[in-house]
Amino acid sequence: MRDQAEMLRMKMLQSQGALGKSIAVVSGKGGVGKSNFTTNFASLLAKEGKKVVILDMDIGMGNIHILIGKSANNSLLDYLEGNLAIEDVIFEGPNNFHYISGGSSMSTLMEWSDHMFEALIDAFHQLQKKFDYILFDMGAGATNWALELLVSIDEIIVISTAEPTAIMDAYSMMKYIHLKDKEKTFYLLCNRAFSREEGQDTLHRLAGAMQKFMSKDVVILGSLPEDPVVRKAVREQVPFSILYPDAPISKTMQRIVQRFINEQTNEVHVHEESNKFLSKLKSIFSKGRD
Repeated sequence: MRDQAEMLRMKMLQSQGALGKSIAVVSGKGGVGKSNFTTNFASLLAKEGKKVVILDMDIGMGNIHILIGKSANNSLLDYLEGNLAIEDVIFEGPNNFHYISGGSSMSTLMEWSDHMFEALIDAFHQLQKKFDYILFDMGAGATNWALELLVSIDEIIVISTAEPTAIMDAYSMMKYIHLKDKEKTFYLLCNRAFSREEGQDTLHRLAGAMQKFMSKDVVILGSLPEDPVVRKAVREQVPFSILYPDAPISKTMQRIVQRFINEQTNEVHVHEESNKFLSKLKSIFSKGRD
């Protein structure tokens, strides 16, 4: 029998192409500011006219709605249990980006019912039709089902800090995904850098390790500085790029978003070749397992 994770990969690959792009925001460990980055990244993408939705995948401990001071009375769980339509669990955040809370009391993907699993797949299909970007704010660490999901997603933004453990965990995450899908695009970001040099050193160490040991080029987005306005914005439950648009971190974030958009534009010419690769993957996954 084909397991549910493989089914998810196959279904998501079948829905790729002219539809919205799925992007996972990951870190090897907690405490690197991943969710804070995701909310500000989504807000500034939406400000640039992109249709963006955040899917909070930190199951049972989601905090996207808290960071933006919004309610999450309805969650992904309500949809999966058949109580609400997917439209009823999508909420609007600042700058017109949207979000879906992960809810609570969820188990791992492998333990879900067939009905819930099919509902999850259908949700991905519907979101890809409505949004330019689906940002999967992944929980810290690496559960089996989360790693399988990451293999299905189009592109990965990897966030690290300058701490050696964070760097090692970020590299391990990229290595695992790369060995499953050598065509996956990785974007690197260093958060909470105390200096420009520290941020650059962290990024170059990660990029260098991927090139040396995996023969894989990655895209460096840049580094975000340690900035006291971040903590203030969290307390106010407003993205720092909105509350303090002239702060150093906000201006840097704007440049990072523009760099990301430019990279997306540069990828257009390789889109056809990418689809050929996805077709090969679909053929492999469709065979299933005994």
